[in-house]
Amino acid sequence: MQTIPEPTAKERKRWARYLVEERAEAHVYRTLAQRREGEEREILLALAEAEGRHERHWLTLLGGEPAKLPSPGLESRILSVMAKRFGSIFVLALAQNAEDRSPYDDDPSATSAMVADEKIHREVVRGLAARGRRRLSGTFRAAVFGANDGLVSNLALVMGIGATGVAPQFVLFSGIAGLLAGALSMGAGEYVSVRSQRELLDATAPSNYGDEVLPDLDLDANELALVYRTRGFGAEEAQKMAREIIQAAHSADRSSPYRRPDEVAAEEHEVVGGAFGAAVSSFLFFASGAIIPVLPWLLGLQGAVAVVIALVLVGLALVATGAMVGLLSGAPPLRRGLRQLAIGFGAAAITYVLGLLFGVSAG
Repeated sequence: MQTIPEPTAKERKRWARYLVEERAEAHVYRTLAQRREGEEREILLALAEAEGRHERHWLTLLGGEPAKLPSPGLESRILSVMAKRFGSIFVLALAQNAEDRSPYDDDPSATSAMVADEKIHREVVRGLAARGRRRLSGTFRAAVFGANDGLVSNLALVMGIGATGVAPQFVLFSGIAGLLAGALSMGAGEYVSVRSQRELLDATAPSNYGDEVLPDLDLDANELALVYRTRGFGAEEAQKMAREIIQAAHSADRSSPYRRPDEVAAEEHEVVGGAFGAAVSSFLFFASGAIIPVLPWLLGLQGAVAVVIALVLVGLALVATGAMVGLLSGAPPLRRGLRQLAIGFGAAAITYVLGLLFGVSAG
């Protein structure tokens, strides 16, 4: 009989860390499940149960509960706190990133089933996060991007104006004017954009125009199949669907095994959001972002001090909004935050150099 080697202290330490992380992930999923209902709740509880299987694997290798366990990692602790307080799409987005970095791929102590589980978990969490992203209306999207646009555009404006050497009052006036002009433009543009998109959906969504004549259609020769073919179905499938619809109509049973067109349109409209809400949100959040670069001048500061404080405030806000967009898209939040910081400061640097050039020319 082959003797199983005694695990080393390093292996036991690694297994204990895995055990703690599996418990932390299961706790996050159970906490999120408390805030969900129906199918999503069942999916989250199933994920927690799967993490429990992995936990039992490490307990078996360790020979039982260790006397002392390490603390969960920082990311796990953040997820736990967010799940308790928010239970939002952001938690699922962070969990998706965590599942994407499974340490089991190169660990011989993990079973092949566990490796497969972790890969599938990533897709399950991605699917749950995608549901949440689809439920985010155009209003929220307009808010995030409106604030970001306000930060970048007004920072670039005040940096460019300030570099020309004009009086601080003129920098303040320019910043306020840029805030109002940009917020009004963003609000109007968002209203037109969302309104136009909803009107386009109304025009292209399938209608119930021919429902009243369904009982009069011939079961074997009718054009209803052509309707389904225009919606992207193949000839055979379209014919099958048309026959089932007409048979239901002939039997005075108007219920359809397929989704009603108005249900499809309602779901698409929910994703787009409301035009007025998107416009107001875009206006307010652009203004909230655009006011930040102007704050030092509003407080009476001027010169290099005002510029430095404006850059620090805007830099923090850019990282925050970039990280938020990264979370919504499932990308690493820090990377997106730093990218947004580079873009915003890059635009400000260009306008500042141009302001210096114009200031020299004017002088």
